[in-house]
Amino acid sequence: MSVSYEIVGAAIEVHKSLGLSQELRFRGISYRAQVPLPLRYRTLDVECGYRLDFVVDDSVIVEVKAVRRVQPVHRAQVLTYLKLTEIRLGLLINFNVEVLRSGIYRVING
Repeated sequence: MSVSYEIVGAAIEVHKSLGLSQELRFRGISYRAQVPLPLRYRTLDVECGYRLDFVVDDSVIVEVKAVRRVQPVHRAQVLTYLKLTEIRLGLLINFNVEVLRSGIYRVING
């Protein structure tokens, strides 16, 4: 089974209850939460330019939202994270929906 499939399954379970990190742990999926993403601007090193909600299995970035409507800026945010980390797949998950499947967006780098 793919990592993204497992993440979506975990997110659906969380949508019913609470706690994505606990559900990933329960499923034995390797993840890091609130991952600082340093960046460099000219000669300045910014220790924590961004903070990623989740990096799962070092291969998928998961950005979690609870917004009325996902905006283009949210997708752009995930794409920026993907480019800076050179990770290929991102999942943008909006929990502010009735049916979670309608709140999951795949973002591909490249």
